[in-house]
Amino acid sequence: MAAFWSVYKRLDRQPVFQAPADKVRKAANRRSLLMGLPLAWPITGRAASGVRIEKGSATAADGTALALRIYRPKDAGTAPLPVVVNFHGGGWVSGDLNHSQWWASHLAAEAGVVVISVDYRLAPEHPFPGPAEDCYDATVWIADHAAELGVDPSRLAVMGDSAGGNIAAVVPLMARDRGAPHIAAQLLLYPTVDLGHSFPSVDENADAPILGRDDIRNNAGNYFHESTGERSDPYASPLRAKHHDLPAALVQTAQHDPLRDEGAAYVDALREAGVEAEYRNYLDSVHGYISLPGLVPEARQALTDAIDFVRRRL
Repeated sequence: MAAFWSVYKRLDRQPVFQAPADKVRKAANRRSLLMGLPLAWPITGRAASGVRIEKGSATAADGTALALRIYRPKDAGTAPLPVVVNFHGGGWVSGDLNHSQWWASHLAAEAGVVVISVDYRLAPEHPFPGPAEDCYDATVWIADHAAELGVDPSRLAVMGDSAGGNIAAVVPLMARDRGAPHIAAQLLLYPTVDLGHSFPSVDENADAPILGRDDIRNNAGNYFHESTGERSDPYASPLRAKHHDLPAALVQTAQHDPLRDEGAAYVDALREAGVEAEYRNYLDSVHGYISLPGLVPEARQALTDAIDFVRRRL
């Protein structure tokens, strides 16, 4: 992993998360291009053969169409299936529907669920709370159109990694506060949950591959307006929310990740509020492992654990 990262940094000399706002999109597009090259498949993994991949579109509250990528098990019958709504990572400023294809497709195929990934609008063009609101709107739309999608809205979960994990923690808060939709479970993969506090793992993993201390300190600046007070908003920092009446959670973290301690803290907060919360920390993993199964063997164990959680909860 360290060797790969040393080579990658020579190709991508301006990290997305450290670029100024006016260069974020260019840097993000360059990273997406590099990770989308055919030679990257042994690193990023291939889509599961047991799913059909379909295109779709949800409608945000302001009328904007949000692209969806739908992973449906090929052997699914006619009965409605459970559904997992997925929000990709990328620090709210990058990432796309390709970001978590290996993970989402294999979860769909092996857990027997429909996984729907949402292409939400990104900062800095669409700052806080835009990405989270888009994902909430898409989740509402999916629940409202469950019949035409062939899914069961009573067995709906949300899932996301990194910034997508932040959003996947925020959407259940929004659903609880606004009265809909019903969310049965939340799957949070190395999430960031408090943008106003630094945890010991930040310094411990300051120079870790994929995500380092400078990345997380600089990245949030592109997510917010100039007012730093937004960082303490529970819809930005869900660790600061009230956690009663939230769905059961599985939180996964990586040992060599600056965000590791945030995930553990969120599990503690959920449990203190009486929410069922399971925790897995993968000792030989780095941030972003769901996008790097060819480099991080524990990604496959993490997938197995996610499949087990989804089967039990949905």
